[in-house]
Amino acid sequence: MELRHTPPTVRIVHSGQACNVEEERYSERVYTIREGETLELQCLVTGHPRPQIRWTKTAGGASDRQGDSSLHNETLKIDNISRHQGGRYYCKAENGLGSPAIRSIRVDVYYLDDPVITVHQSVGEAKEQFYFERTVFLRCVANSNPPVHYTWRRGREALTQGSDSGVEIYEPFFTQGETKILKLKNLRPQDYAEYTCISSVRNVCGIGDKSAHFSLNNRTAPPSIKLLLDDPLVVNPGETITLVCVASGGDPPPTLRWVRPGGEELPRRSVINGGTLTIPAVTVDDGGAYSCMASNNVGNPAKKSTTILVRGLRKGRFWITPDPYHNDDNIQIGREVKISCQVEATPPEELQFSWLKNGRPLRSSERMVITHTDTDVSPGTTNLDIIDLKFTDFGTYTCVASLRNGGTPEISIDVNISSTTVPPELTVPRGRSHLIAQEGDTVDLQCLVSGKPKPIILWSRVEESGGAAAAAVALMPDGSAETESYDGVLRISNLTREMSGTYRCQTSQYNGFNVKPREALIQLVVQFPPTVEPVYTEIRQALGRAFSLTCRLLRAHPARLLRYEWKLGSRLLTVGQFSDQRDDTNYLVRALNREGYGEYTCDITNEAGAGRCTFLVTGKAYAPEFYYDTYSALWENQPRVYGFKLQWTQMEPNAVDRILAYRLGIRQVGARHIIINKSHKGELLTYNLTKLVKPDSYLVRLTPITRYGEGDATERIITYREFRCGFEDEAMCLFSQDKTDEFDWTRHSAATRDTKYTPNTGPSSDHTGSKQGFYMYIETSRPRLDGDKARLLSPIFNMNSKSSSSSSSATNNPTYCFAFYYHMYGKHIGALNVFLRQKGQTVSDTSVWSLTGNQGDRWRQAKVNIHPTTAFQMMMEGVRGSGIEGDIAIDDVTIEEGECKDPPPKSDPPRTFEQSQASNFPLSSRLYAKLITS
Repeated sequence: MELRHTPPTVRIVHSGQACNVEEERYSERVYTIREGETLELQCLVTGHPRPQIRWTKTAGGASDRQGDSSLHNETLKIDNISRHQGGRYYCKAENGLGSPAIRSIRVDVYYLDDPVITVHQSVGEAKEQFYFERTVFLRCVANSNPPVHYTWRRGREALTQGSDSGVEIYEPFFTQGETKILKLKNLRPQDYAEYTCISSVRNVCGIGDKSAHFSLNNRTAPPSIKLLLDDPLVVNPGETITLVCVASGGDPPPTLRWVRPGGEELPRRSVINGGTLTIPAVTVDDGGAYSCMASNNVGNPAKKSTTILVRGLRKGRFWITPDPYHNDDNIQIGREVKISCQVEATPPEELQFSWLKNGRPLRSSERMVITHTDTDVSPGTTNLDIIDLKFTDFGTYTCVASLRNGGTPEISIDVNISSTTVPPELTVPRGRSHLIAQEGDTVDLQCLVSGKPKPIILWSRVEESGGAAAAAVALMPDGSAETESYDGVLRISNLTREMSGTYRCQTSQYNGFNVKPREALIQLVVQFPPTVEPVYTEIRQALGRAFSLTCRLLRAHPARLLRYEWKLGSRLLTVGQFSDQRDDTNYLVRALNREGYGEYTCDITNEAGAGRCTFLVTGKAYAPEFYYDTYSALWENQPRVYGFKLQWTQMEPNAVDRILAYRLGIRQVGARHIIINKSHKGELLTYNLTKLVKPDSYLVRLTPITRYGEGDATERIITYREFRCGFEDEAMCLFSQDKTDEFDWTRHSAATRDTKYTPNTGPSSDHTGSKQGFYMYIETSRPRLDGDKARLLSPIFNMNSKSSSSSSSATNNPTYCFAFYYHMYGKHIGALNVFLRQKGQTVSDTSVWSLTGNQGDRWRQAKVNIHPTTAFQMMMEGVRGSGIEGDIAIDDVTIEEGECKDPPPKSDPPRTFEQSQASNFPLSSRLYAKLITS
C-alpha cells in the first residue's frame, strides 16, 4: 500500500480547570480560567511523518521561556496561572510537508482584587474641610477581569440611582467603567454614615464578591504631615540619623511611609517604625532625597521631602599651568605659573581651602594670588597664581581642603615647583607598538611616561571606520570609555578576537601639567584559530556509492599559511595548503567500501591553532516513522487478549543499503524479526501484533536492519482502548460513504452552518452542546426525494480468529456494544437504520436497530449489542422523509467489547463537564478514552 506523506493538521483542546469554553464567531475559542488555577491545553495533531510541536504566545509569554521542554510537548501546562499569562496561545505543528499547521486559543484569566474607596471634593473645594454644603465624591476601584460591577450601601440601605435625590451614581467615561462614583450633593446630616462598596464579577469562575468600607463624618479630611528635622540634614559618616514624619491632620488617621525618588530602595540597614526612619552608621551612598508619604484615601496623598547630605571630601586632583599667557610648556624664571587644586565636597558650601609653602601658611599677595570658585559650586577649585617667578619661589606648595564644620579628614595635595619640574613626555617601548597575541592570553600594553610631576595616563580605544580621518571612540575591554593608569600599563586578561584594534595612551591634565596632551598608539592583533563549518554532521551512505565531504573556512587570523589535513580515524588521507581564492576544501570518496565507514576529520590550521570539521559516515538506516493515525486496535476471538495493526513508513529508505528486516521489540513479549521484501519511500508497511493482554499497554521498538547492521530505532506505546469517533477531523475516523446509495451524509459544524439552512429541523450544536464541534447529518432539502437513502460505513474491524467461521453460533463469539447519539427533529423525519455488515465468503447485512419519526429537538443515545462472527463494519442508513424538514444527525459513535451497560433512559440525564469534554477530541486523540477491562 502506497501512503502519501500528509502535511500536518492541528487542533487545540483543553483539559483541567477551565471555568468555561466559549465559541466566538466562527473560529475563535476562548478558554476562561481563574487566577491561581492550572492551565492545561492539548495540541492534537495528525499528519505523516509525525509533526513536531511548538507552543508560542503573543507578546512574549510562553515563547520567552527558552529551553522549556513543555513548549515542545503536546500538552502545555501552567501551574498557578497569573493574570499576566493570559493571551492568545498558538500551537504550531510541522513535519516538512507543506506549510506548518497553526491553531490558536485565547486564554482569559479571571480575577477580582479587593476594592478601594477613595474620597474627594470638587476641585474648587479641595483645600476645604469636609463639612456642610460641600459636594463629596466616593470612588470605588477594583481591578478585575471580567469588568467589575459595583453596588453601594449606606448603612444597611442599598443606594441606587434615583433612590435618594441627594445622591448620584455614575461611571466616568474616562475610566471605561472600571470605577463607580457615588456623588453626595450638598452634604446633609444623614450623609454622615458608614458606606460599603461591593464589587462583583457575578460569581464567574466561582469568584465571590468583595467589599470595602468607609465611614464619612464631619471630621473627614485629607492628610497633612510635618517633618521634625532640618532640611537639608547634614551628617558625618558613621552617625545614626533619624527622620521623623508625623501626621498633623487627616481623618481617618493616615498611614505613613518613606520612599526614595525613582523607586530606589531604602538602605538595607534602615529601621522603620511608623513615620520614623532610622539609618544607623550612615555612609556617603545613603545621601540623597527622602520623601514621607501619607495616605488615608481622602483627597490626594500628602508628601514632604528632605535631603540628607553626608559630609565628605573626594577626588583630590591638581595640575600646573606654565605661563597661561605665553604658549610655553616649560616653567621659566620671570614668567607666570598657575597651580590648581580640585576637590569634590559634600556639602559644597562647607568646603574651604588653604595653601602652604614648604609647610608654612601662605597668604594672598600681589605676587602670590589665591582665588577660589564659588562655595556652592562642585567640584570646588582653588588656584595659586605665582606672578614673575623667582628662584626663591621654588619649593613645595601644599593645597589643603577641609570642611568648615569638620567631621571628615582634610585632604592635602603637595605640588613641587623647582628647576627640575619638566613637562611630560610619552613613548612606547621599542618593539611594543605592534603586539600579536592569541585568544585567551593576557597582554600588557605599556606607555613610558616621563616628566615631573608624573601625570596620570588615560587609556582609550580608537576604532577606525572608513579611514584615519573618520575615527570613532570604541569601548575598552571592561566596557568603559577610558581607563586610568598610574604606571602607564594597561593589562588585558583573557583576550578575545573582539579586543583587536588600536589603543591610545595619553597624558591627563590632572596631577601633572596642563599642557596639550601627549599621546601614543599601540596596535593589538589577537590571533584566533580558524572557525569552520560544519562542526559535526552525519552522512549516511550505501556501499559502492560516491560522495564528497566539504569543510568550509568561515574566518581565521592570520588568514595566510592555512593548511588542511583530512583523516579517517587516525589514518591520514590527504594534506594541502589553502590558496587565496579558496575558502573550502573537499574530500571525494569514489566508491564507499566497508573500510570507508567511520569518522572523517578535516583540520584547518594557522599559527593560532586548528578548527575541525567532523563527518560521521555510516550505513545506518534512518528511523521508521509510525503511522499514528491508525484508528483502532484489532479484536481477537479470544478472551483477555487483543491485537494491533502496526503501520509505519521508512524514512529515506534509498539513502542506504536495502533494508533486509526490522527488529521488533515488545516489552513483555520479547523481540522478533519481520522479514520484508521491499521498502520504498511512502510505502505503508503493516504487521499485526497478536495476543496482547488486556488491558496492558506495550512499548514497541522498531529497528531497521541493513547489511551495515542495525539502524535508528523508533518507539511508540500501544494501548487497547475503545473505538470512539466524534467526526472532529476530516478523516472522519476512516468512516466512508457507501457508493450504492442515492446521496451522502454531510460532516458539519453549527459554527459554520449556512444562515439559509432549513429551520425547524436538524441540531443547533453537536451532542456536547458545542457550536464548534462536528457531527454527521443528512440534508433533506431539494433535490432529495421521499425514500432516498444515505449510508455511512464504519472502518472494518478484524476479528483475527483462526477458529471463527460464518457457521459459528453467536453465543460462541464475543459481544460488542455499539453506541451512538442521534438527533431526529422535524415534522418530515424519515428513518434511521443501523446494520451489521459482515465480511465472510459473502457480504451480509443484518439490521440491528431502527427508528422512525420526529423525536424532538434534542440529542438522544442509542446502544445495541452486536455478535459478529468475522470481520465487520457498522452501516448507518438515513432515509429521507416526505418533506424538507427531515434532517437526521449522528455523533459520538463508540464500539467497545462486552454487553452494553446502563442502556439509555427515555430522557438522557445531564452530562458532566468531563463527559462533555471527552467528545471534543478528534480521532487521533480520541483514543484517550478509558481502557476496556475484561
